[in-house]
Amino acid sequence: MDELNGRMMACQILVTGLIARVANEQRDPLRFLTDFRDEIKAVVNGVNIAGLENSDSVRQVAQRTIDELFSLMKPPSAE
Repeated sequence: MDELNGRMMACQILVTGLIARVANEQRDPLRFLTDFRDEIKAVVNGVNIAGLENSDSVRQVAQRTIDELFSLMKPPSAE
């Protein structure tokens, strides 16, 4: 289980870095991040999670993870 958690954290860090890199290349990085976060949340709300009677708990964890990832991103520095 620890290995799986470590891999998930590595994936989250990688995805966060990729999103930040793309955002920095945009004219308005903050708007890009906000729009991207909203799109990801919409996907999580609409995705079909098979094999579970009640997928609400999985969906809530995914939403919290999205919020955590995007809260770690800071606006670009003025330098």
